[in-house]
Amino acid sequence: MNYKDIYDAVRKIPRGRVATYGQIASLAGNPKGARAVGNALHVNPFPGEIPCHRVVNSQGRLSGSFAFGGPDAQAELLRSEGVEVIDSAVDLKKYLALFAEG
Repeated sequence: MNYKDIYDAVRKIPRGRVATYGQIASLAGNPKGARAVGNALHVNPFPGEIPCHRVVNSQGRLSGSFAFGGPDAQAELLRSEGVEVIDSAVDLKKYLALFAEG
């Protein structure tokens, strides 16, 4: 799994949906590579093209305050797409993107 694979997987998250680090790792070819996904997203070379703000942890929690330029930046980006954010988390039952296997 390389960063290009990760970025390609993140691009597949539809607007108004989120995916977990684990989902992106699986899509990129390494189901156990969630930490590598986080590392790749931290150095995203194309923030306008690669929608890293749509990636959340397995409980639906948003990234920490250093990501995206401020403590509420990820939440604001998600809200602008119609995703409800409450207490720095999203409802995965409602907003989780589903990807076809294979």
